[in-house]
Amino acid sequence: MKFDQLKGSIVAMITPFQEDGSVNFSVLTDLLERQIAAGTDGILVLGTTGEYPTMSHEEDASVVAHTIRVVNGRVPVMVGSGSNCTATQIEKSLEYQDMGADALLLISPYYNKANPEGMYRHFAETANRVNVPCILYNVPGRTGCSIPVSVVEKLSKHPNIAGIKEASGDMSYAMKIAHCVGPSFALYSGNDDITLPLMSIGGSGVISVYANVMPAMCHQIVSDYLSGNQAQALANHLKYLRLMNDLFMEVNPIPVKSAMNMMGLNVGPMRLPLCEMSPEHTAALQATLKEAGLL
Repeated sequence: MKFDQLKGSIVAMITPFQEDGSVNFSVLTDLLERQIAAGTDGILVLGTTGEYPTMSHEEDASVVAHTIRVVNGRVPVMVGSGSNCTATQIEKSLEYQDMGADALLLISPYYNKANPEGMYRHFAETANRVNVPCILYNVPGRTGCSIPVSVVEKLSKHPNIAGIKEASGDMSYAMKIAHCVGPSFALYSGNDDITLPLMSIGGSGVISVYANVMPAMCHQIVSDYLSGNQAQALANHLKYLRLMNDLFMEVNPIPVKSAMNMMGLNVGPMRLPLCEMSPEHTAALQATLKEAGLL
């Protein structure tokens, strides 16, 4: 299925694990079907929410293959193929493209970072090697570096770079790159709490953690806004804003997986170094889920 300027709610999927830590493919199937039934517009696997840093390359490939097989072209599948090693990123990107990924999510180089020219080459050389759309991923809270505005401007003109997932939470930065948005370059919110502000400056939707918990509502909020019903979108966004924020009360994806387990979705544990939430945060999240009518 072609990506083609996808608009809407793209869920950043969690990866469900068995109690022994292995990937739970049966639950993954159930979660994918739940998303599609709820109207989710796209699926992202191997993002931050999917705990890919603790998974082996073989596990990554198995999750991608399983997801593409289950989704079977019903919605676009985006795959996180990023690395802080550009050669590894290219290798993974080519592999996932050949497996049938509709788009690739490329993160800025974490830990080693880069100067602006190195940052540009990190993305451009990958985009030069693949034939599916590439989405930049700006998340300085994870990587320790932001993609410079000048680099985004330059990359937005690349024929195979189709947009950016903006997850800095910095509206000033988002405003500085908003002029890059156009027919061939999309802006996606990477923070659920500011999805509407990002759409007000030209954003096409959200790559969402919250959609793991309430996929139909996340889709509805974005759909209402994009179709001109901003008042209803805002009302629902504010109604569930506390839940969106509580899903980040500890490092993602600890709260969202905890919430899904509380809801009976049986997504299993996290992998170390991520572990269960504190008792205080667990109680607070449970109260928010009850308030939202999810327990």
